[in-house]
Amino acid sequence: MITNTTRRFWFLLLSSFAFLVRYRYFNRYFWIPLLILAIGFIWPQEMIIPVKGATTNAWAKDSFWAYPWGTSVTHKGIDIFAERGTAVIAATSGLVVYTFEGGKGGKSVMVLGPKWRFHYYAHLDEVNSFPLQPVRYGTVLGTVGDTGNAKGKPPHLHYAITTPFPYLNLRDDKAVQGWKKMFHLNPDKWLRP
Repeated sequence: MITNTTRRFWFLLLSSFAFLVRYRYFNRYFWIPLLILAIGFIWPQEMIIPVKGATTNAWAKDSFWAYPWGTSVTHKGIDIFAERGTAVIAATSGLVVYTFEGGKGGKSVMVLGPKWRFHYYAHLDEVNSFPLQPVRYGTVLGTVGDTGNAKGKPPHLHYAITTPFPYLNLRDDKAVQGWKKMFHLNPDKWLRP
C-alpha cells in the first residue's frame, strides 16, 4: 500500500476518464481532466517552512527515511520541533483535502498543492482549517502538538510530502521500503535554502 490518499486520487482520476468514455455524450469533454492534470503540473511551487518562526535548525536533516521507526518502519517525513501552540502554516498554496483526528498522525491536515503533491501535517494540537478550503502559503492550518503516536514526546509537526505520480529515479533498492521512496518526497530538499 502506498497511501490511502494516493489510492483515492487514482480512483477519482480513472473513474472520471471511465465516465467520459462510457457515456458518448461526454466524450467531447475528455480533454478537461487532461487540462486539469496539466495545470496541476504547471502550477509553480513556492514553499516556506510550515511552522511559524521555525528555522532549518528545528529539524534533523537526516530524519527523512530514518529507520527503524515504530510500526511504520521508516520515517517518511521530517519532524519540526516547536513550542506547543505554535502556528502550523501551509508550506505551499493548495486545497485542503481533509482534516482528520485519530490514528498515528493524531489531529492532521492534508493539502493538495502544486505538482499534484500532497502535503501532510500531523500531530497537531488544534486544527484551524476545513476540507475544500483553498489556502495560500502562510495560511494557518493549526497548531503544533503531540497527538497520535507522538503523545508524551516533545511537541512537533510531522511534515511529509507524497505524490501519486512515481519518481522512478528515487527508487532505492538498498533502503528499507526503498521502493516507496518513489512516492514520498524529502521536504528538506525544498525547505533548506
